[in-house]
Amino acid sequence: MSLDETDTAFQALTMEIRAILGVFALYGKLDDSIEKMNDDPKLAKMERRMIIRLDRPRRMGLLAQMMLTVPSAVTASADSLEAKGHLQRRRDPSDKRAWLLELTDSGEDIRREMEQMAGVMFREASGLNEEEIQIFSVLAGKIYDNVIKTGLPEGLKACD
Repeated sequence: MSLDETDTAFQALTMEIRAILGVFALYGKLDDSIEKMNDDPKLAKMERRMIIRLDRPRRMGLLAQMMLTVPSAVTASADSLEAKGHLQRRRDPSDKRAWLLELTDSGEDIRREMEQMAGVMFREASGLNEEEIQIFSVLAGKIYDNVIKTGLPEGLKACD
């Protein structure tokens, strides 16, 4: 099948299916690029996701919900990142029973580097210009908020 035939076949799909396939293709491309940039010492995929989400101290249950995963996965990644010196736990001043996760200086350095590289990779993989990225960002945020609000599977609901 030629590129023109592939493009015509893609355009014949419903807009919802085209959107889903576009997101899947973008995710696959970015996931592959992120795996290739992972420096030594290697960080697991969940650890990288956690570092990106820790733009400020967060409770583990909320972090699990934000990452669309189970709390036990957050605990395991937090243990590993803490052992590597990239994360620390501290008591939540508003609830002394709860713990907050926060990045250390080395974790912040990794986060800044990942954020910069992710921006470059996103632009290259998506082919979008600044205006399109802004629109896509707003729409992706709306989708994310709706997924969180309307129904994570039971095992993925956060427990603060």
